This record gives sequence, C-alpha cells and structure tokens, in this order.
Amino acid sequence: MNRVLLLILFCMLSFGIHAQTFSVSGTVSEDETQMPLPGVNVVVKGTTNGVITDFDGNYSIDNVSQGDVLVFSFIGYTSKEVNITNQDAINVVLSVDSQALDEVLVIGYGAQKKRDITGAVSNVGAETISKLEPVNAAQALQGTTSGVNVTPTGGSPGAESNIRIRGISTNGQNKPLIILDGFQYEGGLNSINPQDIENITVLKDAQAAIYGTIGANGVILVTTKAGRKNQKAKISYEGYTGIQETTRKLPVLNATEYALILNESYANAGQSLPFSNIGNLGAGTDWQDEVFQEALVTSHNLSVVGGEEKITYSIGASNLKQEGIISPEKSQFERSTAKITLNADLTDKLNIQTKLFYNSTESSTVNSFSLGSVLFNAANIAPTIDPSISNLDGQINLGNEVVNPLTQLDNTYNKYITNRLSGTVQASLDYARNLNLKARIGFNTSNTKNRDFTPKFNYGTGKIYTNANSSVTLGKINDNDYTFDLFNTYENTFADDHDVTFLVGMTAYETNGEGLFGSRTGVQANSWKFADLSSANGAGEEQTNSSYSYKLRRLSYFGRIQYAFQDKYLLSAMLRRDSSTKFGPNNRVAYFPSATAGWVISEENFFNEDGFLNFLKLRGSYGILGNDQIPDFGYLSLLNGEATYVLGQEQLLVNGRALGQLANPDLQWEEAKKFDVGLDANFLNSKFEFTVDYFINKRDNLLIPNIPVSGIYGVGAPGSASPTINAGSVKNSGWEFALSYNNKFSDDFSLNTSFNISTLENEVTQVNGTEFIEGGNFGVGQPLISRMEEGKPIGYFYGYKTDGIFQNQAEVDAHPSQLALGAEAMPGDIRYKDLNGDGVIDNKDRTDLGNPIPKVTLGFNLGFNFKNFDFATYMFSNLGNDIVRNYERDQPNVNKMSYVLDRWTGAGTSNTVPRVTTAATANKVFSDFYIEDGSFARIQTVSLGYTIPSEFTQKVSIDKFRIYGKVDNVYTFTDYSGYDPTASTGAPIGGGIDLGFYPLPRTYMLGVNLEF
Repeated sequence: MNRVLLLILFCMLSFGIHAQTFSVSGTVSEDETQMPLPGVNVVVKGTTNGVITDFDGNYSIDNVSQGDVLVFSFIGYTSKEVNITNQDAINVVLSVDSQALDEVLVIGYGAQKKRDITGAVSNVGAETISKLEPVNAAQALQGTTSGVNVTPTGGSPGAESNIRIRGISTNGQNKPLIILDGFQYEGGLNSINPQDIENITVLKDAQAAIYGTIGANGVILVTTKAGRKNQKAKISYEGYTGIQETTRKLPVLNATEYALILNESYANAGQSLPFSNIGNLGAGTDWQDEVFQEALVTSHNLSVVGGEEKITYSIGASNLKQEGIISPEKSQFERSTAKITLNADLTDKLNIQTKLFYNSTESSTVNSFSLGSVLFNAANIAPTIDPSISNLDGQINLGNEVVNPLTQLDNTYNKYITNRLSGTVQASLDYARNLNLKARIGFNTSNTKNRDFTPKFNYGTGKIYTNANSSVTLGKINDNDYTFDLFNTYENTFADDHDVTFLVGMTAYETNGEGLFGSRTGVQANSWKFADLSSANGAGEEQTNSSYSYKLRRLSYFGRIQYAFQDKYLLSAMLRRDSSTKFGPNNRVAYFPSATAGWVISEENFFNEDGFLNFLKLRGSYGILGNDQIPDFGYLSLLNGEATYVLGQEQLLVNGRALGQLANPDLQWEEAKKFDVGLDANFLNSKFEFTVDYFINKRDNLLIPNIPVSGIYGVGAPGSASPTINAGSVKNSGWEFALSYNNKFSDDFSLNTSFNISTLENEVTQVNGTEFIEGGNFGVGQPLISRMEEGKPIGYFYGYKTDGIFQNQAEVDAHPSQLALGAEAMPGDIRYKDLNGDGVIDNKDRTDLGNPIPKVTLGFNLGFNFKNFDFATYMFSNLGNDIVRNYERDQPNVNKMSYVLDRWTGAGTSNTVPRVTTAATANKVFSDFYIEDGSFARIQTVSLGYTIPSEFTQKVSIDKFRIYGKVDNVYTFTDYSGYDPTASTGAPIGGGIDLGFYPLPRTYMLGVNLEF
C-alpha cells in the first residue's frame, strides 16, 4: 500500500513539475515604423488568460506554460502566434494587414464590411494618397478607381478638376456630391489637404440612394485621419519642394516660315507681298518660350495624432504654395489648412466627436483659356515682332484681338481670397441594447473677396483690349450652409444566422449667401496700389454695382434595412423622402427607393475552399435618385428682365424691370434610375482581387432651360427667357473591370499592382419641345457646334464632313456649289460632302462629327518595396473621345500651326491641308478638319523612396525618416496636337472644345516623411 501511495505521489510531483507556470513579458511594435503598439491583445490560445499592451507596447502575462501559444492581435494588423518554449521574454513585430484595413468601408450614415457590401463601391486609401502626394485630392481618383473620370479644368495653379462618375447624365450639373466626415461639403476636393485624408470611398450605383436628391451624380465620401485609443502621440511631418515646367508647346511657325507662308497666301489672293526680304528673319521670337517659365511648388504638412483609453485626437496644419508656369509673379496659388479632431467616450454609452477644418486660399490668375487669353495671343502673334514692342501700331496687322502676351501679363492685376471654416459635431448614444442614436451637425461658412484692376493702356489702334481709362472691380461673397442629421441604428443577430441592421433618420439642410459687387473707373495714379473703389474718381454710367442673395432648404427622411442570412444571402433596401425649396408646391416632395442584394457563393457548402477561388460574391442593385441642381425659383417668374416703358404726360421712355425667365410651376425632380450587377472574387490565397460590374444609368425628366416657346409670351426682351421644363432623358451604360495583386514574398520584398478598365456608351434618348439643344462656340460668328439630340451622345460635335482637297478646276466644277458657306471653292480648298444630295453645300449638310466623351478609361498602378526602398507608378488613359482644335484665329496675318507646311500647292501635293490665301474661302467653317482624336495614355506619377533604417533614426528619436523623389505628369502618349488632350471646360454641351488649354505642368519633386 505504501508503494502505491509513493507511486501516486511521484506521478503527481512529476505532473506538477511538467505543468509549472511562469511569466512572459516583452514589447509589441509595428513593422513599418518600428513604433511600439499600445492596445494589442495578448492571449494564451484557447483560454481567457490575456492582457493588453500599455502605452509603450509593453506587456507581461502570468500563468503560462511551456507549449502554450501566445496570440497577438490588433485591429488593422495581421495576427501572430508564438509557441512558448522556455523563454521569458518575447518581442513581437506586427505587420499591417491591408485587407483588414479595407475590410470596413463607409457607405453613408454608417459602415459595412467590404465582403457584405452589395453595391458598386470603390475605395482609395491613405497609402495610395501618400504615394501620389497630389496637389489636388481629386488626382488620387485618376486611374485608381474604375468608372470615375477625372479631368482638370486647366494647369493653372489651384485649378479644380471635373469629376464624372459613370459618364455625363444631364445637361446641367454633373459633379458628384462630396461628403466630408458625414456632412455635405461644398468646398471642392482641391480645398481639402490630401495628407489629412484617411480614405476616399466612391458610391457609384443605387448604394448612393441613401442621399436621395443630392446623390444622383454619385457620392464621394471623404474620411479624414483620426487618432487611436491607447496610442502615444505620433508627430508626423511631410514636405516637398518641386520645379514645374510645361510639357508641351504648340507647333507654330518660326519667323522665316511665317513670312514665306504669308507671302504665299497674299500671292494666292493676287495681293502684294507683305515681306520683301525674308533672308534676315531667322527664327524670330518664340512667343511660347517667352511666356512659359519654370515655377516652384512647395508643401508642408504637420500632424499630431494619439489617444488614451477614453479620448483620441488628431491635429494638423498644412501650407501649399504653387506658382504658375505662365508668369509666376502674376499667377500663384496658396492654400493653408488647419484641422482638429477630438473623440471622447464620456461614458460607456455616450461618445462625443468633433472635427473642425479651416481652409484659406489666396490666388492670382492670368487669362489662360479661350479667346484673348495669354496662350491664345502667344500662339497667334507674329514671330517677326520683338517682345519689347507693347503697342503694335506700325507692325503687321493682326486684327483687333491679338496683342503682345507679355504686355498683357504686365497689365494683369488681381487677387482672390477665400476663407472657409467647416466642421461637424456628433453625439453617439447607446441608449438601449442593440440601439444607437446619433445626432450630427455639420456646417460650412466661407467668405470670398476679389479685386481686379485694369490699367489705362494703349495696345494699338483698334485693339479691343485698349483701355482709355483705368478701372477697379471689387467683390465680396458670403456662403453658409448647415446640415443636421439625426438617425437611429438597430443591430442584432437572431439564432446565429440572421443579421439585421435597421437605420431610420432625418436630415435638414440649409444654404444661404449673398454677394456684393462694384466697379469704378479713374484709379489714382493708374496703379494697382491704389485700386480701390474709395480712391477711384470716375463717374457716370461706367460706375456699376450689383448684389444678390439666396436661400435654399431641404428636409429629408430616410430608412434602410440590411439583412444577412448565414453571411451568404445579403439584402439591403432604402427609401428616402426629400423636399426642396427649389421646386414649387406642386412637386416639392419626392420619394426615392432602392434595393441591393448579394449572394456570397463562397459560403455555400458546395464551394471548394481549397480550390483556386477563395471568395466569390454576386451582387445587384437598382434604385431611383433625384437631382435638384438647377437655378433657384424656376417655378416663379422674377422681375429680373429689362423693359422700356412709356410713362407720364410727356410719354417719356423709361428703362425699368420686367419678367425674366417664364415660370413653370410644374417643375419636377430629375430622376436617376440606376441598375448594376457585379461580381467580386478573390483567388490564389486572396493575392488577387477581381471585380466586374455592368451598369445602366438612365436619367429622366431632365431639367432643360430655354425650350422654345411662342414669342407672344414675351421671351424676346432682354433678360427674359423660356421656362425650364422637364424635357429629356439620357442613358449611360457600360462595363467596369478591376484586378489587383498584392503579395509579400519575403520580409525584404513585396509587390502590389492593379489594373482597371471601364467602357461607356452615352445616348440621349429623348428631347421634348425641340429637335435639339445647342452649345459650344467655334470661331467668331459661326453657329454653335455642340448638340444634345435624341439618338446621339450628349454634347456631340455637329458640322461639315470633308472629302479631301479640290485638286483642279474640273473637280470644283463637278462638285455642288459651296458658295453658301462663304465663297465659291477653288483648287486647293476643302471639299465638303453633300450629305442630303440636293446639289448644294449648305447648313443642311451638317452632321455628327464626333463625341467628346471617352468610350474607354483605363488605369494601371504598380508598386513594390525592396528592403528600405519603395517604388510606385500610376498611369491612366482615355480612349475614343474627340477634341475640337479651336485655338487658331481666323485672321490673315496671325501665325499658323506647322501642319500648314504640308498645305496644297498644286495638283497632287496634298489631300489633307488646304491652300493658304488671304482671299475669302469656306475653309474656316467648322468641319472635321478641326477635330482630332483625343485618346491618350499618361504616366501620371513615378516615385522612388528610401527609408533610413530604424537602428540609425531611433538614436535621434526619429521613428521614421523617408526621403523620396517624384515626377508628376511624366509623359503623355497622344496624337493630339494641342497642349493637352484632357482639354475641356467640363460643360455637358460644349465640352471637348480646346480654346487654348493651359497645359498641365510636369513637376519634379524632392520630399521627406518624418515620424517622431
């Protein structure tokens, strides 16, 4: 018996020795920055024994045994498991899990896991924005997001961008809605500091229906950076400086070529030659070289983020200065921003969050686009003129418009200042189990003031820019808006299989503002220094003033239910009720329903998880959204027209007011009907992600102004107009494909790349009350060249089809007369097609000449990290769009483009470029001769960085020190002969007409990223 007891005791002792527990401690840090990570969960696998790392990333866990496994996990990072042997110290480095960071996306009044989203949603994260370092945050969407086309309004400093989501849908406003941290933001992406942005989410389909009447053009959700709980203060500095230069010059003639061509054109008209001696002209003045200069751009951004157990914070400030590549001293843009974010848990159930943004911009501009611009004059002025000649009297006659562009710059004085304060305050209360109530108020207030001065100056006899007197114009604008949101969210899971989220809420929105303007002549000393209304002494009719004010309100109620069964059958339904003061009582209220659904096929039992595919989801959506982006009070007739009345016994003529645009009390909302079906797939261990979408967007009840009505209504008087009516519809359809690859091959090498391609077909399906709507100018005195017409793309080009060049008189005689176009044809002139076969070339022979809307857009991005080096490049492309070349002046003595060297000079010499002559011809009418292929592919960004190893930087208390070089607008592959193939005003009817587009600069940058 004693032996048995002894054996039992021995076994128990042995077991006790084997199961002896001890403590393990260590530090958890971040892979990229080597900074300690607070708040990391450290748990013994399979038990509840666990701790959390402190502010310095330190932990100590008791009661662990040899053979246990420690699990280290933290949101946004890849979890790591470590087997315990006999060590008492375990230090762990966690790597950022990009998939986890992208797992939850903002979708409007809430967030949702990426795998559960059933709409067409794209996201651009902070890592991409950081690599691009864009001057304008809109550039972060170029080529990185399928279905989104971003084109700049010009290369001038501070220029905004035209953003079009899945095409142009209306003849009115097409820009998307911007939601900044939950509230409607009207400042544009260019006024947001890109370094403040955590991510940008784009809602492209019925997912945007939660925003009702303001979401028809798509929604861009911008989320700014915030601190994390239990995070030590992290100080970051990002800065760069760069040199900008023009990427292109127009191919114009030099002085000798110009003189030869001009002599020939005069000789062909039977006139005496303007240049008797061309032997000593040489190259002459290269006016584009005179105008273009190298310019600086600098940026500084400083931020501090951190947090404790109950509060997080983020503070930042930035400054950007950008000079223009045309006259940097007269063309500048400076943006200063400041931001503060606070997030506090007042109790376990009540959270308060506030964000405040301040933005200040100051800019000076030059006339850089269209007729009379600096570039227009540089392209058309004679290269035989010396740059020092300001008054062109005595020089070759260039007409009444073309002047010395350098003199024009010297006489340019203006300044525009905008101060904007925006912010949001939100309270979130978990007032009952599974119930959360949020109240949020967001606001924008901006003050803009401008000052323009035109000095007294004589450019030459007859020049339209000659000023007999100096003048000053001042303007002040104040815009304000607020958004109040109140919404309740219920979330619950029933029987482990049914996940339900129900949202109900309301939004109240008001915007109001006023503007005051005045001008006066007789500025003291003819000087910018004294350019103020108070110091100008002019009198009479040249002294003007005007003002305006406005107020708009919207009240909306909305609801959304999201349901998931076993995480594989997904459903979402939304309904929004909107009312807007832009519409009269008859149609002030409208309802906008939508629904989305998804099937996670990879959750089905028959799906082989060990196969090629790791994740597969089929989704679809349909919804109706509204648009009220029209001028105010279209349902009323206002006294903003002009009229002359006969009054009094003497029957004197008195100028007064009359009705302006006729009223339409039955105005209705534009309706955007959006259909989408898509497929999401991950494969090869989720290293590859693939998305495909097919969409049909139809916009009905387009709000179209000035549909012709009978003259008996009095629409012919100054200031009057036909009413705005619901008179058309537009359809956009297409495919979107996106493929990305992300793999970490080793601790020293990782690679990521993505490619997206989108197709687009645009068609006007209905125009009521008229056959077509016109827009877009070409030359002077010619018909409008862009149209909106049923069966055609919106804004398509309309003019004459060419059929080569007349080679001899016999061809002229055999062809229908072209006299109706301005002159009878002669050999060497353009031959136009008689499309209606009536034997005469006239305006009845005009036809469809091209489409300004790209049919295909592409983006390709590549990046890799090798040890401490990082490389990234971004490219995008537009294919299938046409551009109108409209920067050549129709004057006999202006300079010409170099293609004129291939002109017709006799039978068989050219069948593409007409002869030169000063005589009247029909060669200048709008035809496909002035249309070019606008397709292009652009290498937008190439960057190379190096991060100094932490063993060196931590000695001087620097957590990260990265230096990099970057080139923006590297190279554009295109056959277009103008400055830039992205040239467009952004107008739906009249876009794609190049009036002398300010070229986008190429920028060479050096920068640093520091973290402390």
